[in-house]
Amino acid sequence: MNSSVIGKIEKAKRYAEEKGRVTFDSFVAEFKGENDDHRLEYHEGNLACSCLFFIGHDFCSHSMALQRILEDMLPAQAVPQT
Repeated sequence: MNSSVIGKIEKAKRYAEEKGRVTFDSFVAEFKGENDDHRLEYHEGNLACSCLFFIGHDFCSHSMALQRILEDMLPAQAVPQT
Protein backbone atom coordinates (compact mmCIF):
# COMPACT_ATOMS: atom_id res chain seq x y z
CA MET A 1 0.00 0.00 0.00
CA ASN A 2 1.46 3.38 -0.88
CA SER A 3 2.32 5.89 1.85
CA SER A 4 -0.31 8.45 0.84
CA VAL A 5 -3.07 5.85 1.32
CA ILE A 6 -1.66 4.85 4.71
CA GLY A 7 -1.65 8.53 5.69
CA LYS A 8 -5.32 8.88 4.64
CA ILE A 9 -6.30 5.81 6.66
CA GLU A 10 -4.57 7.17 9.77
CA LYS A 11 -6.21 10.58 9.28
CA ALA A 12 -9.62 8.91 8.91
CA LYS A 13 -9.08 7.02 12.18
CA ARG A 14 -8.18 10.25 13.96
CA TYR A 15 -11.20 12.06 12.49
CA ALA A 16 -13.50 9.22 13.57
CA GLU A 17 -12.41 9.75 17.18
CA GLU A 18 -13.12 13.50 16.97
CA LYS A 19 -16.90 13.39 16.52
CA GLY A 20 -17.20 17.13 17.11
CA ARG A 21 -15.85 17.64 13.58
CA VAL A 22 -19.15 16.42 12.12
CA THR A 23 -22.58 18.03 12.37
CA PHE A 24 -25.72 17.01 10.52
CA ASP A 25 -28.05 19.29 8.59
CA SER A 26 -30.69 16.64 7.86
CA PHE A 27 -31.16 12.88 7.74
CA VAL A 28 -33.72 10.08 7.96
CA ALA A 29 -33.03 6.95 10.00
CA GLU A 30 -34.94 3.77 10.72
CA PHE A 31 -34.88 2.66 14.36
CA LYS A 32 -35.67 -0.96 15.17
CA GLY A 33 -37.55 -0.74 18.47
CA GLU A 34 -38.61 -3.64 20.68
CA ASN A 35 -42.21 -3.53 19.45
CA ASP A 36 -42.01 -1.82 16.07
CA ASP A 37 -39.74 0.03 13.68
CA HIS A 38 -39.79 3.83 13.81
CA ARG A 39 -38.73 6.56 11.42
CA LEU A 40 -36.54 9.30 12.88
CA GLU A 41 -36.07 12.51 10.91
CA TYR A 42 -33.73 15.39 11.58
CA HIS A 43 -34.31 18.60 9.64
CA GLU A 44 -33.63 22.29 10.32
CA GLY A 45 -32.55 21.67 13.91
CA ASN A 46 -35.48 19.45 14.85
CA LEU A 47 -35.46 15.73 15.59
CA ALA A 48 -38.77 13.84 15.25
CA CYS A 49 -39.83 10.22 15.69
CA SER A 50 -42.87 8.46 14.24
CA CYS A 51 -43.77 6.74 17.52
CA LEU A 52 -46.90 7.75 19.44
CA PHE A 53 -45.00 8.76 22.60
CA PHE A 54 -42.96 11.32 20.66
CA ILE A 55 -46.11 12.88 19.19
CA GLY A 56 -47.37 13.69 22.69
CA HIS A 57 -44.07 14.60 24.37
CA ASP A 58 -41.56 15.82 21.73
CA PHE A 59 -39.09 13.13 22.88
CA CYS A 60 -39.00 9.35 23.21
CA SER A 61 -36.59 6.52 23.94
CA HIS A 62 -35.73 6.28 20.24
CA SER A 63 -34.86 9.97 19.86
CA MET A 64 -32.90 9.99 23.13
CA ALA A 65 -30.96 6.88 22.07
CA LEU A 66 -30.10 8.46 18.72
CA GLN A 67 -28.96 11.65 20.46
CA ARG A 68 -26.63 9.57 22.64
CA ILE A 69 -25.29 7.70 19.61
CA LEU A 70 -24.59 10.93 17.73
CA GLU A 71 -23.24 12.72 20.83
CA ASP A 72 -21.85 16.11 19.75
CA MET A 73 -22.81 15.64 16.11
CA LEU A 74 -26.21 17.30 16.53
CA PRO A 75 -26.52 21.02 17.31
CA ALA A 76 -27.48 21.80 20.92
CA GLN A 77 -31.02 22.89 20.02
CA ALA A 78 -31.77 19.39 18.71
CA VAL A 79 -30.90 17.81 22.06
CA PRO A 80 -33.59 18.47 24.70
CA GLN A 81 -32.49 18.52 28.32
CA THR A 82 -34.16 15.28 29.51
